[in-house]
Amino acid sequence: MPLFFALAIAGLTALRLLVAGFTPISPDEAYYWVWSQAPAAGYLDHPFMVALWIRIGTTLFGDGALGIRLLAPLAAALGSVLILDAARRLGAGRGYAAALLLNATLLFGAGGILMTPDTPLILFWILALWAMTRIVTGGSGWWWIAAGIAAGLALDSKYTAALLLAGIGLWLLLLPAGRRWLLRDLRPWLGLVIAVALFLPVIVWNADHHWASFAKQGGRSEDFHPARAAQFLGELVFGQLGLATPVIFVLCVLGLIHAARRTIAQRDAAAGLLVALGVFPVLIFIEHALGDRVQGNWPEIIYPAAVIAAAMLPVTARWLNVALAVGFVMTLVIYVQAVASPLPLGGPTDPTVRVLGGWPGLAEAIQTEAHQTDAGFVAVDEYGVGSELALRLPRALPVIADDPRWLLFNLPHAQGLPAPGAHGLFLRTTRRHTPPDAAPWASMTLLGVVHRQRSGKTGESYRVYAVTVGPAASGLLTHLPSGAQK
Repeated sequence: MPLFFALAIAGLTALRLLVAGFTPISPDEAYYWVWSQAPAAGYLDHPFMVALWIRIGTTLFGDGALGIRLLAPLAAALGSVLILDAARRLGAGRGYAAALLLNATLLFGAGGILMTPDTPLILFWILALWAMTRIVTGGSGWWWIAAGIAAGLALDSKYTAALLLAGIGLWLLLLPAGRRWLLRDLRPWLGLVIAVALFLPVIVWNADHHWASFAKQGGRSEDFHPARAAQFLGELVFGQLGLATPVIFVLCVLGLIHAARRTIAQRDAAAGLLVALGVFPVLIFIEHALGDRVQGNWPEIIYPAAVIAAAMLPVTARWLNVALAVGFVMTLVIYVQAVASPLPLGGPTDPTVRVLGGWPGLAEAIQTEAHQTDAGFVAVDEYGVGSELALRLPRALPVIADDPRWLLFNLPHAQGLPAPGAHGLFLRTTRRHTPPDAAPWASMTLLGVVHRQRSGKTGESYRVYAVTVGPAASGLLTHLPSGAQK
């Protein structure tokens, strides 16, 4: 690896570690931190990998932002090296353009500082693609084992990885080079067995929990609104224009179109791999958008193949500097905004205010209110708010969750709960206009409203109630692990 590229990746990784350490922890990241305090083979929303990564980081660097996100910048760095090598092997020059294009997207830039299930998913997806490039370019059949391991770990990260296995399966079935492997060698099948074996703990967890996670994610298909197809498709396209950055998005689209043409005309194995792991997921997301919204982060899996396809185009060489300049400038602006929200980008609708802003101040305000009212606990009925408070409040002021999702966790549900008659606070967002569930409480009295603010802008407001624990509370409430940052 030439020195300039190594230095560029090292510098970018150092910047991402710095930004990761100073960017406020999002509610979802706090939620995944709670997962890491209750190790399991599965959870309601996703498989276990994000919790494992957080547990590794916090074991090394504590429960602050850097510990929670430690592996994100390191995974982005490793993924960049793998993309470079994969692109070079597939004939995209020396691979630098593909690696730089991927790093210049907002999706990869955000994934390099935040810890979500997409963070390990994208690394293991790239690892599988890299292993497949070895196979496509004449490498040993034992690379099927590496591809199977990577695919299994991707499945342990997020269920979207099913598209990885399906894409590789299509490459095997539809291209002559793939069918030759199926006819002459058992190692592709062995790779599949390994992938399923690595995913087996998640399957077993679901079987033991009434298939809750599979039902939650699979249930998305039931929310189908074909009359809004134009809206959802528009959101998908324009969302990716922004998240991939405009020039890179156009180059990726052109690259995948060119790869598809080569695959159809020449049955080219290398182009076919890019189609299987790039175009095929695109078609799945387009089909989904015909009746439901595609979340902006979902298509991130497309870009490892897409940037390689883009790097193969002659036009990319002419537009590379422009694409990188636009992408990295946009990413830098997002980094600065994430750390401090200095720019008036939409006021309260700015995600760095609405999602990231003001959590330490809210925790301090609640702690003060608890001291003034002699409250022994803080209760919540929203997982994000509860997780943020669990991460920030001292253990002497436990966080009690009124949400059935927590009953699926390996938490000591019967321990640490306040006894009937105990007094505490209950926090609920003003966005909810329905009254709180009164079942766990013997009494509930509105005390006032507190605001979560950043840079003088309110991200969200919450009603604060004084509550008394009722006799039915023990079967409805969960004591969350808390006090990590104290």
